[in-house]
Amino acid sequence: MKLPEIYYHHTDVAVLSRDLIGKYLFTHVDGELTGGFIVETEAYNGAFDKASHAYGNRKTNRTEVMFRQGGIVYVYLCYGIHEMLNIVTSTEGHAQAILIRAINPTDGIDIMLHRRKMLALKPNITMGPGSVAKALGISRAINAHSLQSDVIWIEDRGLTFDNESVAAVPRVGVDYAGEDALLPYRFYVKGNPYVSKPNK
Repeated sequence: MKLPEIYYHHTDVAVLSRDLIGKYLFTHVDGELTGGFIVETEAYNGAFDKASHAYGNRKTNRTEVMFRQGGIVYVYLCYGIHEMLNIVTSTEGHAQAILIRAINPTDGIDIMLHRRKMLALKPNITMGPGSVAKALGISRAINAHSLQSDVIWIEDRGLTFDNESVAAVPRVGVDYAGEDALLPYRFYVKGNPYVSKPNK
């Protein structure tokens, strides 16, 4: 079952970011199904978060998608190389988003290997947000797509991790955000091999 659209309207992005751990993310791109369960996320709290693209309610051609009602995807290019998949959350006008940093692959692994130009399954296939997008065939072509679509969606298959098993730590690479860089907005499954570094 796809998560219903109302799931994404929750107004606490950190709570939702934690809750997405263990949910299954799927794409159906070029006729091929790929997916796995989410093992690492980062929350970005819109206008109030110096690490967010939408800090101070900054609305640009790129960030406009973040201000829409939750339940769609925000895909942007990082460093001119990596596509980055974010889940837009909250209600219209509140630019909250959750970066998907890692998944544990379960479906279409052969397709993911081909997309990643890898011969054998290794943790780096879906470790880090750039790798997730590449493995799942995600690009800016699906920016603003609904998570109710048949292109990209998230399912609850009953997999849960207790709080002892999930780390809540500061985000990666947001030192420019001052005190907001210290917020425990990064969540990951302790000991999962697909979680990006640092993962101690």
